Amino acid sequence: MSWWNRVSAKSDVLTRIGQRQNETADERMQRLTNIYSTIFSCLGLGFASLLYYLGHTPQVTVLYLSWAVYQAFLLLLLGIHRLTISSVARAQFVGLPIWSGALLVVLGGFTYVSGQTLWVILAPLGALVMFGSREALYWLYGFIIMLVISVFLPATSAGAAVPTGLRQFMLGWNVVGPTAFVFAILIYFVQQRDMAFRLLRAEQDKAEALLLNILPAEIAAILKNENRIIADNFDAASILFADVVGFTPLSADMKPDELVAILDEVFSHLDGLAETYGLEKIKTIGDCYMAAAGVPNARPDHAQAITRLALDLRDYVNNHDVRGCKLAFRIGINSGPVVAGVIGRKKFIYDLWGDAVNTASRMESHGRANLIQITQATHDLIKDDFECKSLGTIQVKGKGEMPVWSVEGIKNGHAGLG
Repeated sequence: MSWWNRVSAKSDVLTRIGQRQNETADERMQRLTNIYSTIFSCLGLGFASLLYYLGHTPQVTVLYLSWAVYQAFLLLLLGIHRLTISSVARAQFVGLPIWSGALLVVLGGFTYVSGQTLWVILAPLGALVMFGSREALYWLYGFIIMLVISVFLPATSAGAAVPTGLRQFMLGWNVVGPTAFVFAILIYFVQQRDMAFRLLRAEQDKAEALLLNILPAEIAAILKNENRIIADNFDAASILFADVVGFTPLSADMKPDELVAILDEVFSHLDGLAETYGLEKIKTIGDCYMAAAGVPNARPDHAQAITRLALDLRDYVNNHDVRGCKLAFRIGINSGPVVAGVIGRKKFIYDLWGDAVNTASRMESHGRANLIQITQATHDLIKDDFECKSLGTIQVKGKGEMPVWSVEGIKNGHAGLG
């Protein structure tokens, strides 16, 4: 096994210390931060105790070793699940000022303690990470009080016995150590924060894309920024209904996944056409597809655009089998004023209301397979651009006799779009 594999294997063992079932991401981050900081702390304490031992200061050596053993013991209790990570952290936060206070007493004040008390700042910082700002403030107050008291402690013979060179080295060590430690922790949390922001942004993008698949972009923007009823009048719009002919008996012998797959394929093709022509898909109702032009943004060529969609749909099903099935659509179109808006607060939908909508639905339901049936209102708007054939009059529920036309194709070879 290579040295890197050995290091990776040991690192994997460390990450499992104190791991519990159903551990959240925050709890894992707190646990790993505590484990690695404790290990580095024990290594640093071992190095410092060696220096004090060589400097012939046995009291300080014992204090440093005691603090290292205490932290290692806490890590052991965490590993065998005798303590939780919160209990370990609190025990460390309590022990840190006690250890530093013992050093102050033994060495005699801040002058001879060579900056060891600076490590106590890790207690309020750690409490801030583990338990929040409220509890961290209490530890910060304790740290300040300790610094004030240390100024007035009298010097001791043990403190004076520390060699000057060792005291100066330890002063630098105890300034650089907490600074580097805090900086490393901050780097770690900045990386975690940036990762969290990236994940949050990715989720926001997903939610935004999902919302735009449900609502027009203009309506979605209003819903996100304003708390009001969304309802608008449009004096000129065109509505299309397209329904699969004979789909109910056809679907009786199909498996559910086959049924959904057929509808998904043909309606996805319709969605693409609607996007190409700048139309608004309103909804699907079973095997019926509803789209509109002129909402939520008015456009002068609404009737031409919706008619082009109808022709492309008719040509598509005439020239393609959808998963082995030959489909035919009844298509109805009408033009006129509509009310558009969003209703509900859950599973909301952008919908249209008005007589023009009802009449478009009647054009579809009174039509025939492969027929694009339109009202006079739509015919008057598209007759110069599309070949239309009069079908006479039909009896429409709630409307009486109405003249209707069928759209046969594009006139003079142009698309009819402005």
